[in-house]
Amino acid sequence: MPFHVLFLVSLVAGFVGAMSGMGGGVILIPVLTFFGMDIKHAIAVSIVSVIATSSGSASAYVRDRITNLKVGMFLEMFTIVGALAGAVITLISGRRVLFILFGIVLLFSWVALFRQRNEAWRQASHQDIFSRWLELEGSYYDRSVRKTIVYQGARAYLGGPLMFGAGLIAGLLGIGAGALKVLIHDLVMGLPPKVSTTTSNLIIGVTALAGTSVYLAAGMIDPGLTAPIILGVVFGAFMGTRVLVRLTNQTVRHIFLGVLLVLGVEMLLRGIWGV
Repeated sequence: MPFHVLFLVSLVAGFVGAMSGMGGGVILIPVLTFFGMDIKHAIAVSIVSVIATSSGSASAYVRDRITNLKVGMFLEMFTIVGALAGAVITLISGRRVLFILFGIVLLFSWVALFRQRNEAWRQASHQDIFSRWLELEGSYYDRSVRKTIVYQGARAYLGGPLMFGAGLIAGLLGIGAGALKVLIHDLVMGLPPKVSTTTSNLIIGVTALAGTSVYLAAGMIDPGLTAPIILGVVFGAFMGTRVLVRLTNQTVRHIFLGVLLVLGVEMLLRGIWGV
């Protein structure tokens, strides 16, 4: 693919990835494979771009005091181990299996979020002892509603093990698994959607770094493809962060749902039909 095409595709991927918390790989991998790239190499290149997406957006969210650093640091311990295991599995897996797994993961995430699409965020009614010990409380100023949102994270004892699974899928599919991480933050730990999205952006970078080490050792990362992709996702992620802080929680969730549905169906069908 020409440099400018890779750059433009990556720009859009970084923008949507940062705004939804999914990471740019969700868009990059379907597009790269559509243009004929082998899915394993697309996964390897994509997971490098996930680091760039996280770097370009996570710093801005931390500066805006939306990201919950304590939640992020705790959950990263689980995602790193999962990402290393997932990357190794990819190297020995069949290509059609990877397409089907990619589609299933996205559609599963879509179904779970679709059921919650019209529900307002609900504060966790009770904070367990473990989550209280980790001090997973926080607050941030929401510009869209012009008030400070105070919240408390809960069920960290479930969030940690589930994040291992998210890390496994991240390393396996090169997507950052931001969709699953947002679900865990939102539905399991009771974090507000914007905190879920921004904290996910922080975690996916560290997760992707672990997976990248495996693909790099296997010689599957092409610097000529990686350079324009990183440039595109960094600029796109920066623009996405500027837009996110001005959107309502419902709008963020609807954008998230639309992207998941289209790409999930496309990748699943490609795996089934072998195209």
